[in-house]
Amino acid sequence: MNFLDIAKERYSCRNYKPIQVDEDKLLKILEAARVAPSAVNFQPWHFIVIKTPENLAKVGEAYHREWLKTAPMVIIACGDHLKSWKRSDQKDFLDIDLSIAIDHMTLQATELGLATCWICNFNPAILKQNLSLPENIEPIAIIPLGYPNDTSDPDRHNTKRMPMNDIVHWEKF
Repeated sequence: MNFLDIAKERYSCRNYKPIQVDEDKLLKILEAARVAPSAVNFQPWHFIVIKTPENLAKVGEAYHREWLKTAPMVIIACGDHLKSWKRSDQKDFLDIDLSIAIDHMTLQATELGLATCWICNFNPAILKQNLSLPENIEPIAIIPLGYPNDTSDPDRHNTKRMPMNDIVHWEKF
């Protein structure tokens, strides 16, 4: 697939097959995150791979959705505020850096025939406590990963995305 096809194929999957993800595919997905760019190349990220039922249940305590239980694994994308770059006005680029890395992971997963969902609507305090994360480490997103048990609709971008003319603004002099 070319890049635009991969981007259009990726979707937020909320139903997974009960099949474990192949280790070589998981490593490719994590490698895609590792090579992502970050502000000043500080790479302030940590990715926690969770596969066991006990630890998946701990994640579920921070995000109460039944569909999450169908995912055979999740990756918790975390950022380290002690390592992230701060601009002169103190804007912290942690969220931006993690967003780029997560996007790399989700697109790599799609190319490998896997599905993901980007979960941000979780209780970070519960997740931090359940995973024993230090104060400087912030969980940014929960990424379920697995083989999809549903199908995407690549044409959804024609009806569920804003038209180009509404989002692109050309310079005028």
